[in-house]
Amino acid sequence: MDMKKIFAGMPWWVKWVAAPLIVLVVFGGLITSVVGFVIGLLFKVLLLVALVAGLVFVVRKFTASSNSRGDW
Repeated sequence: MDMKKIFAGMPWWVKWVAAPLIVLVVFGGLITSVVGFVIGLLFKVLLLVALVAGLVFVVRKFTASSNSRGDW
């Protein structure tokens, strides 16, 4: 079945309004689950990067200050 042939004789509102609404109703839960998972994963990755960067900053700051104290 070719989708172009199926929709060829249909009015414009069937192609551009009714069909997408039916798809959203049927697959809406799946779409929101996938989008929520991707956003949650992105947030966790950004949080991980921020925590690792903060840890590196703190460790470098303390090791630099302890090295400068040894010069005395």
